[in-house]
Amino acid sequence: MNTCMVYITASGPDEAGRIAQTLLEERLIACANILDGIRSRYWWQGEIASAEEVVVICKTRETLVPRLIERVKALHSYECPCIVSLPIANGNPDFLEWIRRETARESS
Repeated sequence: MNTCMVYITASGPDEAGRIAQTLLEERLIACANILDGIRSRYWWQGEIASAEEVVVICKTRETLVPRLIERVKALHSYECPCIVSLPIANGNPDFLEWIRRETARESS
C-alpha cells in the first residue's frame, strides 16, 4: 500500500478543522496538519485574485484519495477547491506503516 500526502486549501481555520475532523472520523486519513495564515494569489475567472487561506496537509493511502477528494468537495465552500495528492517516495518506515494501519481501520 502506497502512502501519500494530500494538500488542501480552505477558507479559514473553522473550515479546515471541520474538513480534517470529518476525514479523520471517516478514517480517510491518519493525520492532518493545519497551517494558518497562508496568503494565496491565483487566477480566478480571468482576473488575478488574492485570499488569506489555511492549508491542510493530510497523510493517507493512495487508494483512499478518490474517496477523500469527493468527500472534501462535498464539505468545502469553494466552487473549485485545491485538493492535490503527492506521493511519499520514502520516509520513516514506522511512520508510513502507522499511516497504513490507521487508514485501514473501520470508521468510528
